[in-house]
Amino acid sequence: MKQVFYGMSMKATLSFAFAMMVHTILIAQDNTGSGNGSGSTESSTSVTRTETTTSNWYASPWVWVVGIALFILLLVALLRGGSSNRTVAAGRTEKVTVTKSSSSDIA
Repeated sequence: MKQVFYGMSMKATLSFAFAMMVHTILIAQDNTGSGNGSGSTESSTSVTRTETTTSNWYASPWVWVVGIALFILLLVALLRGGSSNRTVAAGRTEKVTVTKSSSSDIA
């Protein structure tokens, strides 16, 4: 029991350490500072910024419509594919009786 507890606590500790590392890396990418690095509140340089907008392929509505249509077609094909061999003609079943007889002419 002691070994199981030790293994679980080790996994929890390593998971926590990994999460903290990832969190530190993500916070380090945050750009909330003024950008000049000198600490002064007065800026002597002029900064010109140009913004470009990009659109992702999945943001277009037609992609979602086509994806949903393909999903529905795939779902219908999968659900109807297994039931094609189980159909009964006009809802009735037929019974077939086979009788075998043999005769010999041995007297």
